[in-house]
Amino acid sequence: MKIVAVLYPSDPAASPDLLAGSAEALRLRPFIRASGHEFVVLTDNEGDLDRHLPTADVLITTPFWPAYVTRERFERAPLLKLVLTAGVGSDHIDLAAAAGHGVTVAEITGSNVVSVAEHAVMMILALVRNFIPAYRQVLDGRWDIAELAARAHDLEGKTVGVFGTGRIGQRVLARLKPFGVTLIYNDIRPLDQARAGALGAEFVTLNELLGRSDVISINTPLTPQTDQLFNSDRLARMKPGSYLVNTARGRIVDTAAVVEAVASGQLAGYAGDVWYPQPAPADHPWRHMPRHAMTPHYAGTTLEAQWRYADGIHECLQRFFDGQPLPEAFLVVAGGRVVGPSYRSAFEPARAG
Repeated sequence: MKIVAVLYPSDPAASPDLLAGSAEALRLRPFIRASGHEFVVLTDNEGDLDRHLPTADVLITTPFWPAYVTRERFERAPLLKLVLTAGVGSDHIDLAAAAGHGVTVAEITGSNVVSVAEHAVMMILALVRNFIPAYRQVLDGRWDIAELAARAHDLEGKTVGVFGTGRIGQRVLARLKPFGVTLIYNDIRPLDQARAGALGAEFVTLNELLGRSDVISINTPLTPQTDQLFNSDRLARMKPGSYLVNTARGRIVDTAAVVEAVASGQLAGYAGDVWYPQPAPADHPWRHMPRHAMTPHYAGTTLEAQWRYADGIHECLQRFFDGQPLPEAFLVVAGGRVVGPSYRSAFEPARAG
């Protein structure tokens, strides 16, 4: 078999601990070679990938260095049987096309949920406490406390809304609860009463979430329903001077609308580690807008998370080589259907019609 991986470029001589998302960090080379299969590692998700797709049996990609696997690419890959995401989030793959071509899609569910939840809380605090301008003052050799204090707030007593309460969103709620905040959330359906009670969170409509929250954390998958959901209209419905944190996917928000909302003061600040496209181009407008706390897409790539999704990729490949079913919890597309719980509901209306 031929396994093609589009992974982060790295120096094979460097320490694997420094190679997030690379073949070395995933420990793939010796594993696949020992299995007797061909292994091709690419860092170019465009021309190089298109040359190898016609003869590929398996494709491995990552959310933060994604190969965008479109319907056209599935049509160019007649031998392709399995697409694996080394991490969580397979929105860079046309899931309907994968289902139509009988290709299995899997991701390493749960591998980075702790990492992303911690990152989201860190970004909330960075915005509310006005941390980035304070850090910049140190770098610039300045000391203007009044300038910093004018935009610094306590998180305690604020209302924090969480949009999307899957594995990550629930962990964000759990980590925020000790801060003495009012917690509200919105999702396709409410959490069960016992779970919501333990988290101290109230289910509200999306409009209520927008209007009541001092801070909103986006923790939902990118689906046709959430694509650019936070557009100019919904940003205008947010509480003036509130904050928005997005560690989910860049396309869940309208890029230009976020820039406008921050510039006008409708948003007091915006933070996240997800962009569209990725890697973010040098002229991406979020790089230079005021009052942001953006980072590259690394929330889910702590060293601990890397080991978890490397182990998951190994398990999936070994099961595939042995002709065994993949872990059910990892499946996004299987048997010609979108089956992953984070994505299934987005495709059910189309199947029903």
